Amino acid sequence: MNGSRIAAVGHYQPAKVLTNEDLAGLVDTSDEWITSRVGIRTRHIAGPDEPVDELAAQAAAKALAAAGITSADIDLVLVATSTAIDRSPNMAARVAARIGVPSPAAMDVNVVCAGFTHALATADHAVRAGAATRALVIGADKMSEVTDWSDRTTCVLVGDGAGAAVVEAAAAGTEPGIGPVLWGSVPEMGHAVRIEGTPPRFAQEGQSVYRWATTRLPVIARQACERAGLAPEDLAAVVLHQANLRIIEPLAAKIGAVNAVVARDVVDSGNTSAASIPLAFSKLVERGEISTGDPVLLFGFGGNLSYAGQVVRCP
Repeated sequence: MNGSRIAAVGHYQPAKVLTNEDLAGLVDTSDEWITSRVGIRTRHIAGPDEPVDELAAQAAAKALAAAGITSADIDLVLVATSTAIDRSPNMAARVAARIGVPSPAAMDVNVVCAGFTHALATADHAVRAGAATRALVIGADKMSEVTDWSDRTTCVLVGDGAGAAVVEAAAAGTEPGIGPVLWGSVPEMGHAVRIEGTPPRFAQEGQSVYRWATTRLPVIARQACERAGLAPEDLAAVVLHQANLRIIEPLAAKIGAVNAVVARDVVDSGNTSAASIPLAFSKLVERGEISTGDPVLLFGFGGNLSYAGQVVRCP
């Protein structure tokens, strides 16, 4: 059992861009107010004809193309999302149908903002155990559909999008490309981030999340590096959940990854929940800011006050 690796990544965002100036026409806010508090300048918003599985399928197709394989080579599809309105068929099955995966195991993973790193660990475990040979792992969310656009404390945060990774067995005799996961939660604080009600609406206790993320998570992220046998200063990049620039920057600094590129896609994309990590990671790869084999910390946190992180090697 040689472990697994990420063979390729891909991402997709809707064409419509919503700026801070646009939001100022909807609610009592301004570009200065938003950028000073959360660091976001723009976000992409999906239309009514762009459901979550469409976003996910677009990102998946790009990851498959980058890996040089077809949908017929996939036998496990995992979609991390918390904005699937329908219960069944699940998003993974819908994505598999859209892109023509013939007979995969198809499961959704709902751990909100930490969903992608949980799903990636699950795919890694399945490949290691021989339960899958090649997996498609997708983070996709349409946060605009669960947002109260009259609430300036939440509507300024969110965006829509998807990111995907192809996971396969590492070659015999090579080091695994996906390190051991460190995951957990604070279930008694699950109320701090919510998508509840009918219709479902996103709400959070911003100060509680900020304090938890910036004080409790740095040591956990460093432990994820230790499990991979690396020190934080060995990292080439850090891709944290793109929640808020005021969380990302202090958290990255406290991890101690002094030589790493820190993903700041939140500035352009907003908080895309489960999509944020694969979206930001894929953009770093696409722009050539990291190279094949570079060690990258992926660390998701948020809803349920859950977290999951692992060091991966850049495809």
